Amino acid sequence: MALAAAHDMNERSKSPQLLDATMFWSAAGGGVRRYLLRKREWLRQRGWRHTLIAPAASQPDIVDCGGWSLPFSGGYRLPLRREQAALLIARQGPDLIEAGDPYRLAWAALDAAQRLGVPAVAFCHSNLGAMAACLAGRNGVAAHLARRTAQIYLRHVYRQFDRVFAPSAAMAGELQDLGIERVERQPLGVDSRVFHPCRRDPAWRIRWQESLGLPPGARLLLYTGRFAPEKNLPLLVAALERVGPPYFLLAVGAGPQPPRGERIRVLAHEERENELARIYASVDGFLHAGDQETFGLSALEAMASGTPLAVRAAAGLAELVGDDTGVAVASASVEAWAEAIAALFDSGREARAGAARRRAETFDWGRVLPRLLGRYQSLLGNYRVLEARTDSHSESLVA
Repeated sequence: MALAAAHDMNERSKSPQLLDATMFWSAAGGGVRRYLLRKREWLRQRGWRHTLIAPAASQPDIVDCGGWSLPFSGGYRLPLRREQAALLIARQGPDLIEAGDPYRLAWAALDAAQRLGVPAVAFCHSNLGAMAACLAGRNGVAAHLARRTAQIYLRHVYRQFDRVFAPSAAMAGELQDLGIERVERQPLGVDSRVFHPCRRDPAWRIRWQESLGLPPGARLLLYTGRFAPEKNLPLLVAALERVGPPYFLLAVGAGPQPPRGERIRVLAHEERENELARIYASVDGFLHAGDQETFGLSALEAMASGTPLAVRAAAGLAELVGDDTGVAVASASVEAWAEAIAALFDSGREARAGAARRRAETFDWGRVLPRLLGRYQSLLGNYRVLEARTDSHSESLVA
């Protein structure tokens, strides 16, 4: 009764409330965290209320739902108590719930949505099938069984949501192939005013080269993100060793498996957007060898910064970066990546960087988030119509 009363009060409020629940939250940052914080700010500026529930959240305006620390995950924690999480979500009285992972919090979001009579959506931020296959050895019978088991589970949970958002057409297609019908492509975005070529800072570049012990003529490449197995960072290390001087890789992030090598320099995760944008714009190139990316937010930030980039031509990265906007590497071989690194400095460098910047502008948050808001409003409208019809039908039965 208390939960129902709280939600009735919320329904009478003029401003709708969205609740996001996700385990993809850690001090190491990550694309999901950046998406949630940017969306939160944007919605609040437009009169929405926003609540975020995540494990081990350190910010005062984010609800901590607890969870067990996952080894080798880069700081993620897994909530296990479904009923407790569902009650925590329901107590916030949201009008709409978005689950940012397919695990315990997804089930808790469904439970809370049913109790409150509100819509629930899921955002597919990770390719669970590909991740399971990677953990099982990528190839062979074990990998196939792991992928298939994960896909069956994913179909079971996602088919119960009112909508499932996928950040790329590739991910949306995979979900639809699993028999999940209510899938919509909803890309992530970038602040193209913050991540901009004008952020280039030659003085910063010189100071950092000196502090990192790099020679004056060094070609400085960049990777940003979590240091996790699916990012294939050892491949980049091997490629840097193959090309040798004057190439160096600056890895900015955190996680259980930081890259190591003579040509590697590691910096801690950078939370400040302006400082991160200066790093992107001041290096000579950006690298990302991950083959499981559902979108590729860090690659998009590099594109917006006008920084030439080489990425793996797989999953969401293949969709985001083509040969006209970067160097798309079809192979996971060290030789192919060594060639790609060298190609970043060929005669097509400036043309690709300019095309990448123009493409990134089409993903500006100012274009992406209004589409997402429209989807939220459509869901809320559909639910209100359904509730009105249900109430009318109940009244006619009583009469």
